[in-house]
Amino acid sequence: MKTLLIGEYREGKLLESTYELLGFAGQLGAETAMLLVGSESQLPAYGGTLYLADASTCGEYNPDLHKKLILDAVQKENPDYIVFQHSSYGWDLAPRVASALKAAQISEVIALADGGFEVGCCNGKMRRHVKSTTSKTVLTIQAGAFPALQPGGSPSLQKLTAGGSDTLEFIGYEPAEKKDVDLAKAEIIVSAGRGVGKKDNIPVIQALATALGGELGASRPVVDAEWVSHSHQVGTTGQTVSPKLYVACGISGAIQHLAGMKKSDFILAINKDKDAPIGEIADVLVVADVMQFVPALTAKVAK
Repeated sequence: MKTLLIGEYREGKLLESTYELLGFAGQLGAETAMLLVGSESQLPAYGGTLYLADASTCGEYNPDLHKKLILDAVQKENPDYIVFQHSSYGWDLAPRVASALKAAQISEVIALADGGFEVGCCNGKMRRHVKSTTSKTVLTIQAGAFPALQPGGSPSLQKLTAGGSDTLEFIGYEPAEKKDVDLAKAEIIVSAGRGVGKKDNIPVIQALATALGGELGASRPVVDAEWVSHSHQVGTTGQTVSPKLYVACGISGAIQHLAGMKKSDFILAINKDKDAPIGEIADVLVVADVMQFVPALTAKVAK
């Protein structure tokens, strides 16, 4: 079994998420080759074959040219799986490659399962197992779902160029809108999840954040329910954070949320379900009713 891993390079730098592709391949038990449109000054610590195209001539993103480069590498490597990150790069490019190869595409893989792949459904509230029926399969993997694996070594370079006419021009990146709260800079975050029960209980979580000198965060269901604004959302569709202390209040631990906060230095989770997935990454899991425990903790902190 062989994988062709599609690395990412943005604004002159190799993205660290590229190593999550290697973590995925490691769990799959597959041989690897990698393709990167980037620079020789920013190569991954990876001892395998690396197909490298120069971003200065091919652009950091250009779907027509990048697709040609990937198809060239596919022809050389004949992989079973072509694997992208589930990012804006992967979202746009993966279906183009799948269509060209007449291959199945499985998007937003979060785990391996029964000879196939586990993906989210119903707005992340459920999971399903899927398998491909084509000889080659294009995959995108959810950010944070697989551990980053940095094997070390220097790659064996194979230079690629993309010929032919091109009708698209990469202009640049548009910065995201400024947020009401910049959680990325917060050293302490106290986040509310669906387990807090209702909007009227959010001030209880805010009180703990204030007592700790931190910021209020939230999971996606809380934002979707309009209990707090989107600027407070942590996760793949919100902000990625790495505070010194992260307190998760009534958050079960969907992979999309964990991907946004698992690099926190210390994680305290409060949940009445002792088997909640967030307990797997928490440094301390308090099994208790959030609305009983949090006010008591706030009172202790305030003293």
